[in-house]
Amino acid sequence: MKQILLTLFSLCAFNAKAQTFKNPESLFNPAPYGFSHASSVSTPGELVFISGQSGGLGKEHILSNSFREQTQVALKNIIIVLDSYNLKAENIMKITILIVDHSEEKLKIWNEEISKVWKNKPFPASTLIPVPKLALDGMQIEVDAVAYKAKK
Repeated sequence: MKQILLTLFSLCAFNAKAQTFKNPESLFNPAPYGFSHASSVSTPGELVFISGQSGGLGKEHILSNSFREQTQVALKNIIIVLDSYNLKAENIMKITILIVDHSEEKLKIWNEEISKVWKNKPFPASTLIPVPKLALDGMQIEVDAVAYKAKK
């Protein structure tokens, strides 16, 4: 019985620190750019893979001409999917961002908008890929994600 209690206690303690985010000091600080260099999950749980979410609003998938508005909607769509799993933005371990005709101005907008969602939480690991076009005409951004849900 003592061994079972010790094992259960160890698992509970292990779950409390399941997610880690790392930014080695010898690399540049990625926080101003809205990501961490690495993230890991070291305990049993559920990985949630979120398909690329565009800046299309609602079931009608209405696309604004504004890159900022599409970015806000894409992030909101990610949050909607997370909510369906009872997760939050900080559960995301990795994101991939596809931006049509990427520029420094679009990167600045992305950084501002992701900072509003993550606030003071560690940013997930991230990859930004400039692309010439996405699935539908008018799409300017697509964001996919991998989130982690600890077992209870």
